Order: sequence, then structure tokens, then C-alpha cells
Amino acid sequence: MKLAVFDFDSTLMDGETIEFLAQEAGCLEKVREITSKAMNGELDFFESLQKRVSLLKGLSVSRVNEICANLPIMEGAEDAVRGLKAKGYKVICFSGGFRNATVPLAEKLGLDAEFSNILHSKDGILTGFAGGEMMFGESKGLMLEKLQKILGISPRDTLVTGDGANDLSMFKFADIRTAFCAKPVLEKEANIIIKEKNLAKLLEYI
Repeated sequence: MKLAVFDFDSTLMDGETIEFLAQEAGCLEKVREITSKAMNGELDFFESLQKRVSLLKGLSVSRVNEICANLPIMEGAEDAVRGLKAKGYKVICFSGGFRNATVPLAEKLGLDAEFSNILHSKDGILTGFAGGEMMFGESKGLMLEKLQKILGISPRDTLVTGDGANDLSMFKFADIRTAFCAKPVLEKEANIIIKEKNLAKLLEYI
């Protein structure tokens, strides 16, 4: 068995979930600025996530789910997942975003599992708070290490793919480290660099 772990936003999905939601909430520019700093490693991920989520307060959960159900899949993502599974990989998604988005897309792509955060709501309205498995800069690495122990998979048989600074923690536990249309901070630590916006290109290296 082998393990392939993908980031979600701007990797499996073409864009940033929170920016699609921010557009609906009328705070896109503020959120975009914070996201950029976080993905470049200029801002602590936990702090950036809390700031961005607070700006979504007041959105209805039903509208959030509607937006998340229609997020664009990254070009080549379906081919990449299918191709990796044919090569014996379990394919999983780690996201610093939200289950509202990762669950429906995981079903569409046929992923084996997804790990992400939860937007807190009350009476069907977002409260501006979030919690979950992927709240911190080191969360993805910690979860990957746990999965490897549970499944008995070594770093040699582990592939990770991401685009931003919060994906760095996964690189410590994987011999195959892919930077996909990524920020310079991630490219420096990668041994596969894909600059074309087509995730199927990954299969050329595996």
C-alpha cells in the first residue's frame, strides 16, 4: 500500500474556498490579502484562519453548502486520482478549509478520506468561529505521521502535493514532495515542481 495526500484549495480544487465564501459575504479583498500572507508563510496559519472565518459571520449554512457544492475541480484532478489509485495509492485530502467543501468534492473524486475543519454555526447561521483537525501550521504533518503509523506506510511510499506554506509540515514525512503551482516557500522543499495548472502532470513523475 502507498499513500498520496493532497492539499485541497488551489490543488484539488481550483481556487480558495474561503474566497468564494468571502465574495458572498462582501469581504473578498480583506480575505484575499490575509490568505496571500498565510500561504507565503508571512502570517501564522491559525491566526490567519481565525481572522478570515470571523469575516464570514452571518452567512447562512444553506448558502455556504450551495457554494461549496459547486466549487471548480482542478484540471487534471480526476485523472490524477484515478491514475494514483491504479498504482496502488490510497488517496486522501488534507485541508485547512472546511468540510462543507471537502466532503462533496471527495465524493466526486472518489477519495479514500478527507480531513478538514468545521465552520461553527447556530440556528443555521455562521457564528464566525471554526474548529477541527487542520487549524494549525503543523496540523497536516501531525495527521500524516499518525496515518502512516496506523496504515504501516513509510515516508518512502508517501507522496504529498500542495501549494502553500501550511503544506510544508507534510514534506517532513514524505519522500515524494510535489509543489503544484506553488509559493516559493514550498518549491524550495519540493523534489517535484509542477508549474502548469494541470494536476494530471503529476502522473508523469510517478
